[in-house]
Amino acid sequence: MQQILGNIIDIPNRNIFKGKISLQNGKIIAIETVENVPNHYILPGFIDAHIHIESSMVVPHEFARVALTHGTVATISDPHEIANVLGSEGVHYMIDNAKEAKLKFHFGAPSCVPATNFETAGATIDAMEVAKLLESDAIFYLSEMMNYPGVLYNDEEVMKKLAFAKKAGKPIDGHAPGLRGDLAKQYIEAGISTDHECFSIEEALDKLQHGMKILIREGSAAKNYDALHPLISNYKDKLMFCSDDKHPDNLLEGHINDLVKRSLLIGYNLFDVLQIACINPIEHYKMKVGYLREGDDADFIVVNNLEDFNVLETYIQGELVAKDGKSFLIEKQHPIVNNFNIKAKQIQDFELEGDGRNMPIINALDGQLITTKSYCDLPKEDGKVLPDIAQDVLKICVVNRYRDAPVAIGFIHNFKLKDAAIASTVGHDSHNIIVVGTDDAKICAAVNLLIANKGGLSVVTAVDSTTIALPIAGLMSNLSCQQIGHDYAVIDKMVKDAGCTLQAPYMTLSFMALLVIPAIKMSDLGLFDAEKFEFL
Repeated sequence: MQQILGNIIDIPNRNIFKGKISLQNGKIIAIETVENVPNHYILPGFIDAHIHIESSMVVPHEFARVALTHGTVATISDPHEIANVLGSEGVHYMIDNAKEAKLKFHFGAPSCVPATNFETAGATIDAMEVAKLLESDAIFYLSEMMNYPGVLYNDEEVMKKLAFAKKAGKPIDGHAPGLRGDLAKQYIEAGISTDHECFSIEEALDKLQHGMKILIREGSAAKNYDALHPLISNYKDKLMFCSDDKHPDNLLEGHINDLVKRSLLIGYNLFDVLQIACINPIEHYKMKVGYLREGDDADFIVVNNLEDFNVLETYIQGELVAKDGKSFLIEKQHPIVNNFNIKAKQIQDFELEGDGRNMPIINALDGQLITTKSYCDLPKEDGKVLPDIAQDVLKICVVNRYRDAPVAIGFIHNFKLKDAAIASTVGHDSHNIIVVGTDDAKICAAVNLLIANKGGLSVVTAVDSTTIALPIAGLMSNLSCQQIGHDYAVIDKMVKDAGCTLQAPYMTLSFMALLVIPAIKMSDLGLFDAEKFEFL
C-alpha cells in the first residue's frame, strides 16, 4: 500500500485539509485527516476538454510525455485531423498509439469527415461508420459538429450521426462560431451540448441561456480566454478549459495549468477555477478519471503552493508518471502512416490570369480563426494578377495533396511577408497543402519541399529555406516534442524575420482553409464564402 501526505484540496466539498491518501492497485482506498503533513497541496489533475493532438505535431505518446509534466491527466481528444487524411484507420492509429501513454486520452468519433463537400479530403466517414466507431469503448463522444448548416437544415446524413450518438448515450460536441439567437437554440436543441468557438462574451451568454456548456479556449492561434474569463464568476458549473490546438513550442511551456494560474492571479475563487479545470469535463463526458475520492482511480497531482501553483508530481492510477518537469514515460518508436499522392509542381501552376480589378481578399486576424473579407485592385503583368506587397496583399494557394489537380489561387492580407513563402500540410480540415507567399517562384519552392517530404512545414526566403518533416499523415512527426518544439521555434523565427507579425503564423495559416469558420476561406477547389456556404 502506498501513502501520499499533504494538504488535500477537496473540490466538490470546497474544503482544504491536512490529510493522507492511501493507494492500492491504482485506486484510492482511503482518505484520512492527519497532522504534520508536507506543505505541498494534492488535488485532481487538469483536463483539456477539447484538443486535436495532431496540432502539437507529435503523436499521443509524445504529447503525453510533456503534458503530464504540466499536471494534465486526461484529454478529450478529437482525432478528426488524421481522420480527414486516413479515415477510421487514422482514428485507430491514435487510439493504439495512446495505449501506453499513461495520460488518459478520451477520443471521439469524428462527425465531419470531410468537413464540407466543398473541398477534397483523403477519406470519408459516413453515418454508418460513425455508428460503428461509437460502439467502441475507446470512443467517448461524437466530435465537434462543424457542419452547423447541416444541423439547421436537417441534412439527412448529419441528423443520422446525431441520432447514433444519442442512441449510444454519448455527448455531442459543437462548433458554431458566431451562431446566436433562434439559430443557436435550434442547433443546441438538436442535442449538441458544448461549444469551444465563442469569441465574445455575448455569444457565450446567448448559448449558455439555451443550456449549452462553454469551453474557454486558449490555443496557439485562437485565444479567447481574455474575452470569456468573466464567465467564471457566475457559470462555474457550465464551463471547461481547452486548448483546441497547441503547437509543440507552446506545449513545452505549459498547458491547462497556465489557465489555472491566470485565473487565480485575476482573483477568481480557487474552487470555482479547479471545478472548471478538473471536475466538469469528467462529469460531462463520463470520463474514466478519478477526482480524489475513495474508490476513484488514483489520478491526481501535487503542487508546491496556492500562489505559484507549480506542478511537482503527477500520478496516474497511483503511478508517479512525472516529477519536477520530467516525464517517466518510456521512449518509443512510432510507425509511419500517410496518404500523399502528387508530383512536384511547376511555377506556372501558381499563376492567375485576370485583370486584377476588385479582387476579393481574405483578411487574416491575429489570435482568431475567423477572417473578414475586403476587395482591392491588384497589379497585373502579362495578363497575370500579382500580389501587392506594398498593400500587404499576398498570394494564397491550396494544393490538393491526394491527387494531381489544378491549384486554387486567391489573395490574403495581414501576413506581412516581404520576400518569402510559407507552406504547410496542416490545413484544416482536409489537410491539403496551403501556402502564402510574395511570388510564384518561392510559393512553388515551398510547396515542392513539402511534396518531397510527403508532409510538413516549410519556409523559403530570398537567402534560405528549411522544412520540418511531418511524415505521419502529413500532420505529425515520429520524433519527441522537445525536438519538434525546437525545430518549430527555429522555423517560426525565420518566418517572423521575413516580416510576418502574426503570433503563430503556421497555426493561422492552417485555419485559412477551414471553410466552416466565417467569413472567407480557401479550399483546394477555390475561394469560399463561409457565411453563404458557396464559392465566390
